[in-house]
Parts: sequence; structure tokens; C-alpha cells
Amino acid sequence: MSESAARSARAAEPSAALTPTFLQPTTLQPGVTLADAVAPTLEAELAPLLALRDGVPPVVDDLGTLRDTAKSLAAGTGPVAVDAERASSYRYGHRAYLVQLRRDGAGSFLIDPIGCPDLTVLGDAIGDAEWIVHAANQDLPCLAEVGLRPSSLFDTELAGRLAGFPRVGLATMVENLLGQRMEKSHSAADWSKRPLPEPWLRYAALDVEVLLELRELLEAELDRQHKLEWAREEFEHVRTTPAPATPVDRWRKVSGVHRVRGRRQLAVVRAMWQTRDRIARAQDVSPSRLLPDASIIHVASALPKSAKTLAASQEFVGRGARRHLDDWWQAIEGALALPESELPQQARHTDGPPPAHRWAERDRPAADRLVAAKAAVAALADEHQLPAENLLAPDSVRRLAWQPPQPLEPVSVGDALRELGAREWQVALVAGPLARAMSRAQTHTSPDRAIQPSG
Repeated sequence: MSESAARSARAAEPSAALTPTFLQPTTLQPGVTLADAVAPTLEAELAPLLALRDGVPPVVDDLGTLRDTAKSLAAGTGPVAVDAERASSYRYGHRAYLVQLRRDGAGSFLIDPIGCPDLTVLGDAIGDAEWIVHAANQDLPCLAEVGLRPSSLFDTELAGRLAGFPRVGLATMVENLLGQRMEKSHSAADWSKRPLPEPWLRYAALDVEVLLELRELLEAELDRQHKLEWAREEFEHVRTTPAPATPVDRWRKVSGVHRVRGRRQLAVVRAMWQTRDRIARAQDVSPSRLLPDASIIHVASALPKSAKTLAASQEFVGRGARRHLDDWWQAIEGALALPESELPQQARHTDGPPPAHRWAERDRPAADRLVAAKAAVAALADEHQLPAENLLAPDSVRRLAWQPPQPLEPVSVGDALRELGAREWQVALVAGPLARAMSRAQTHTSPDRAIQPSG
């Protein structure tokens, strides 16, 4: 048998268990979670470095091989481990530059979406099989762009959070649960590079090789903690929630923009962001590599008097700072020439409550409700050993405290939480405690303490 044939035969075999000898989940004592059990063990000795079982798969970059891959995946059994590599720190946007898949009975596959931009045939081959993804909310959008959408989902990162693991990065969880170390030196690589180096391909293949075993251990632990149904609701929420709409004023996301006080200076931030975005899109380069946010904030604060002054500034840095100097100066001049009526407002308009630090001044009863609500959620999260933000989204807590339903009772709170997107398991846990906590806070806040907003 040739080496390639032998590798194909090994790839077709079901994955062997990787459960380490130092970890036996079935022997856990009552009240001890798997997260608690692994914590002291890992400091004892360095885990062995994980190696591929079947060698590095060839990269699929043509339609014929893609169709063969689809046939292999369709012949496999069980769930499909899926991952994607992006180059967001190097390129404009968040597209996938490599897609990895693995299925028992089929093996691992590395797909180049540059050579094969439409992977619908793979989605058809996978059909209704469950996807296993780590941090699915990061990968699902770029996978949808190439025609891959799951019918069912198991998110190992989210499962780890719900199970109470304090660190849920893939490498950490693999070391904790499977007793193997993963090489992560290529996680921030430029995956748009071609050809991709062999060590990078090995790294990418390992990411999906571990997911099948990781899923089984996490499902068992969630079931043991009586959280499996919670996890299924969360997975379905991640799978079906549409991508958020692109905000009109994306320029307000510039890091440090909160330090820019004047509206004229904000206009400079907006103009430079728009110019940077236009150039970055045209050149397919990450905007921050072209001109970092810090340079934009510096220019808006300093308001240089000329292009020469701008070029001489030591704080004005970036690969495109001098190369596109004329573009930057044109943007600055345009912003400085705007009439007052066209300057951006200091605060961004939102449909939500104001920043929490202003609540005590504007509405003291609401501020008291927020303190009580946060404390109730934190106590419940601690009781059930999961992060408070996974028990209930912080934005939902703020909106509920700012404008609570009346009467303030468990049923009305539960209805309000559903309208805010809470899942049924969350409503069942928090509606009653939140209603009681906020009711007590309202009772203890006398009417003369409330300060109504002006106007």
C-alpha cells in the first residue's frame, strides 16, 4: 500500500479517544465540576505536544478535487468539525482564507476558498449533520459568505463557558481536557499568503482534529451539570441569529474617540476614518495597518495647520501615513471647512439607555434597580458556576433596569426578557430573582431621591 493510500485508510477510521490518563470524569466527586478537577492537575507537568494522526492533508483548490471532497464528507458519519482562518489583521474585511473540516470515516480536509470561492457543494454533502465549531460567532459569518451554513451546531467555546471553565481558548481546553498541547504560534498569521507554509497547514488541520473528542467530553460534562438543554438553546440562538446590521457611524468605533471633545475634532476623526476605509478597501489591506487609530486621534486633537506640519508629526505613523499624505490632508481640510450644521453630534444616538455612570444623576431609582439587578444576576451566575454575561446579556440587564415592566412581577419581567432576546432557560432562572430584587430597590428609593432628566 502506498503512503498516500495508507494515509487515506487511516483517515477513514473513526477518531480514537484522546482522553488523558490523568483525567477520569466518571470519578468526579459530587459537587466537583470537570473545570475544578483539571485546574490543579495541569501544573504538575507539561503536556505532550499534539501531533496529527494522518499527516497534513493536501489543500483543495480546484473544482474537481472539491467535488471529490464532498463525496468523501457525504460518506462519513457523525458530526463535522469546522474551522476557518482569516487574515483580518492584514486584509480588508473578515473573509475566510482557509476552511478546515473533519468527519469520522472521511478524514480531514483543507479547502482554499480563493481557488474554490463557492463551497455550497460541501454544505450539501454535510446536509443536516451537526457542525462542531469553536467560537462559532466568529466563524459563521465568513463561512456563510462561501456558501456554508449549519443545520445544527455545537460550539465548544460556548459549551466551556456554560460548564464553568475559566479559560475557554481552544488550546487551553485541549490541554485541560485532552491532555495535549497545541502549537498556536500561527494563530495571527497572514492566511491570505500563497502558498501556505506546511507548518501553518499542520496547525490548521489540528484545529479540527481535536474538536470531535472535545465535543464528547463537554457534552458529558454539561449533561452531568444538568446544563445540556441550556447549551442546546444557546447553540441554536448562535446558529439562527442574523449578523448585526452595519452601523452608519462606524467611525465612532475608533479607539480613543471618547477623548475627542469638540464637534469639529470629531468631524476630523470621521473624515480621516472614511478616507482610510476607502483606501484600505481599494488596496485590500487592514485599515489599522494603513493608519492606526492612535494617529487619527492625534490628528483630531492637534489639528495641524498644514500638510507639512502633519508629515513632521512623530505621532502620525503607519504604513500609509506619508504615502497617502495628500489624501489625509484633503480629509482634514474638508472637515475643518464644514458648516456647524454638518458637524457630527458629540454623543451617538442610540435606542438604549444612557451610559450607566450617568444614571444616578438622571434617574436615581433606575440606578438603584441596576445595582440590584446586577447583584442578583451575579449571585445566580455564581450559584450555577457560569459567567454572568452568559446567564444574561449585560445590555438586557441595563434595558430592563432603565425601563422595567409594570407591574414589576416575574411574569412581566420574563416577557420583557424574551422581547430582549433571552432564551427560555435564562428566563426561567432570572425572571423571579430580578423582579424581586428590583422591586426591593424601588421600595427602598424614596420619591424625593429621584432626579428627572431635564427637558
